[in-house]
Amino acid sequence: MMTAATGDFAAARRFMVDGQIRTNKVTDEALLAALAALPRERFAPAAQRARAYVDDDLPLGNGRFMMEPMVVARLIQALQPVGAAKVLLVGANTGYAAAVLARLGAQVIALESDGSLAENGRAALAGLDFPGSVEFVVGSLVAGHAARSPYHAILVEGAVEAVPDTLTEQLADQGRLATVAIEGGVGRAVLMTRTGRTVARRVLFDANVHLLPGFSLPRGFTF
Repeated sequence: MMTAATGDFAAARRFMVDGQIRTNKVTDEALLAALAALPRERFAPAAQRARAYVDDDLPLGNGRFMMEPMVVARLIQALQPVGAAKVLLVGANTGYAAAVLARLGAQVIALESDGSLAENGRAALAGLDFPGSVEFVVGSLVAGHAARSPYHAILVEGAVEAVPDTLTEQLADQGRLATVAIEGGVGRAVLMTRTGRTVARRVLFDANVHLLPGFSLPRGFTF
């Protein structure tokens, strides 16, 4: 893992894009440019900024994490947000993934259950210029945000043991949802696509990220 010395974030960002992202099947040039331009350290707690570009989840406190940059990038690439797509980001924490999506032109509803994380996210986004937009909403992550549905895409920033119907029902026709599903102790990035009332699912790659609180299965449940 690599850490960044204070004042050397630009070099760390280049290393992240070239050493972690490009080498892991991220080929979308607009996405790569967004990752190269955004100051990820701005979205990290002060005590964690030197580790903002590590290839691992970044702890935010209270059991919450910024998802590993490579996993975020591959999930966003799978969602293929086009133009001013309306995107629901579930578990937005301090807003880094929201900023990446907005840099690509998306209209992002950044849903966060922790009000302090949402406030930190608003502060981190202040002064940054995007083709798209970010609106933070505080509420239940599992419930989604039906008031602004349907969404062209939904990104769940964290691992889940199951994707609730409340989220897939908020997808538009041909809308996509991307997350990491933990099954049998193994995490796999998955892409779900809604066609009419049917939701298809396919596995994209293995991924080891932290479970998002509230997305655990009841004890004793088995797939």
